[in-house]
Amino acid sequence: MSTRKILATSALPYANGPIHLGHLVEYIQTDIWTRFQKQRGHECYYICADDTHGTPIMLKADSLGIKPEELIAQTYQAHLADFTEFGIVFDNYHSTHSEENREFSSLIYKRLRDGGHITSKTITQAYDPVKEMFLPDRFIKGECPKCGAADQYGDGCEVCGATYSPTDLKNAVSAISGEKPIEKDSVHYFFNLADFTQMLQDWTTAGHLQPEVTNKLAEWLDGGLNQWDISRDAPYFGFEIPDAPGKYFYVWLDAPIGYMASFKNFCDKKGLDFDDFWAKDSQTELYHFIGKDIIYFHALFWPAMLSGADFRTPSAIFAHGFLTVNGEKMSKSRGTFIQARTYLNHLNPEYLRYYFAAKLSAGVDDLDLNFDDFTQRVNSDLVGKVVNIASRCSGFIAKRFDNQLSAMCAEPVLFQSFITANEEIAKCYENREFNKAMREIMALADKANQYIDEKKPWLIAKEEGKDQELHQVCSMGLNLFRVLMIYLKPVLPKLVSDAEHFLNFEVGIWEVNENEHNSLCEPLLNHKINDFKPLMTRVDPEKIAAIVADSQENLEKMPVVKAKQFEPIAPEIEFDDFAKIDLRIAKIVKAEHVEGADKLLKLTVDIGDETRQVFAGIKSAYAPEDLEGKLTVVVANLKPRKMKFGMSEGMVLAAGSGGKELWILSPDEGAVAGMRVK
Repeated sequence: MSTRKILATSALPYANGPIHLGHLVEYIQTDIWTRFQKQRGHECYYICADDTHGTPIMLKADSLGIKPEELIAQTYQAHLADFTEFGIVFDNYHSTHSEENREFSSLIYKRLRDGGHITSKTITQAYDPVKEMFLPDRFIKGECPKCGAADQYGDGCEVCGATYSPTDLKNAVSAISGEKPIEKDSVHYFFNLADFTQMLQDWTTAGHLQPEVTNKLAEWLDGGLNQWDISRDAPYFGFEIPDAPGKYFYVWLDAPIGYMASFKNFCDKKGLDFDDFWAKDSQTELYHFIGKDIIYFHALFWPAMLSGADFRTPSAIFAHGFLTVNGEKMSKSRGTFIQARTYLNHLNPEYLRYYFAAKLSAGVDDLDLNFDDFTQRVNSDLVGKVVNIASRCSGFIAKRFDNQLSAMCAEPVLFQSFITANEEIAKCYENREFNKAMREIMALADKANQYIDEKKPWLIAKEEGKDQELHQVCSMGLNLFRVLMIYLKPVLPKLVSDAEHFLNFEVGIWEVNENEHNSLCEPLLNHKINDFKPLMTRVDPEKIAAIVADSQENLEKMPVVKAKQFEPIAPEIEFDDFAKIDLRIAKIVKAEHVEGADKLLKLTVDIGDETRQVFAGIKSAYAPEDLEGKLTVVVANLKPRKMKFGMSEGMVLAAGSGGKELWILSPDEGAVAGMRVK
């Protein structure tokens, strides 16, 4: 496998507020992808910075009675602390308020100007006579000219979705002083984007973008490209335009240039060649991960600026959708968001890393953080499946074999199947299909647990003369667990680090070469491990409730669940009546659709000493393939009931509000089929 040179960036977080969970979708996505590339042995750098310029920064600093430089310094520390605790590792995290960014912004502007791509003209703008400053659209408020909604911004209505000019607002006022704006003329500088129409048509259709993004850009290109206003009037916190005293670069000009500036800062510290990555003839790979709301800036303005200034254009731009929480759109301006720090105060950050990975695809669809699904998925996949393998096998290895793994691989075919799966999993990571990668990995975890279930080491341990078999079965389980750790390392670096200590073995480079011995292909044989310590605990629902409570002011616009009209409680029963119910752990051996049934699935369940056929009304929440191999709880002594589709010989227990919000009960780790629930 040849080594690649890769530079990846995430959009720069704005320095006027804290990091929230919506931001983290992008940074976790990029971090997983770059960790994967590094684990594959590639030369890969992840670069980012705080976006620090503009009117909002200036006004917020003014309201706090501090200088903008002080505000952005404080925000920088807070942002970096949040990112670090979420396991997001940048090779360099810088600031757009830097000398490197000033130099590159001036250089690109001068090259565009000298190439004839900059025009100046007088425009009329809204002006606040009290604050003595021109007002950006977002700092003008009034009534929507289309629907009449009050308190709407100058560039668009959040009620009816209409877009318009600030001058169209009714009863407009300055959002800063409350004064009615006046009109005032000013000379502004414009980038002639239309000069690059053909270049952009070629670039946007050359495979650098997702198909849906290419289609959207085609609409904008077909409609004609307008000049882009790249200047702002004083007072403004930013860089002054070299040949225009009192005029400043618009924040969106120097923000993407911040990618170059941060990397230059990194190159100077590490002795790397900047031109190797940014020169027009560069053969390295350059990728930008962004939200779909800033596609226009990154896929039109940015490549046009780079091309006009004689720099290389991106290899690809990867856009993602928005984050919703329990189905509700997050809005920073309206305050309906959960801060990263609020989450960190209560929950393991790797829960969220895994949950996002399990839902992220290569598309631009929105991603919903549903806390019930979050809890069920983390508890089932990470605790109930992955960590469960190590906890089920480690005790026997410690107590009976002094933490020494066996000297032979008991199931070479099974082990090889885990190794062979690496190609598909790596392909999913490479293509940013993290959800598919997680499904593949969890299918392997199911396979490992199935092996342990079939071998039943807890029973072998009770039999005389079976020490060797017990040793090999549990060693095999831990070797399968180690392969899973290799595959999960980009997503769960802390869990894998703890697992590496337990296994007394570093995961290392993820590379399969059948002609060489390496960490992935070879099982750990006759190897000493350390004592097992719990690697991850279940999600505590009370901590999720605490996050919601701590964010209540921010979540006030989220829907409130109204009380339902419940049926009257049934007549009381005696304890002896309840004691008659025999609840058993059951393993779902097979799950099938039932022809002609809208709600039912036909399950074949193993309850230890026999198998049963059970019809369960859970089709709305589960696909058959999601159930096979799972453990659940059944009422084993329920009288068989003849149904239209056959005989049902028990009842699967499930809970939830119905539809997709329905979960079969899952037993704690260590449970086995046939065990009675008391």
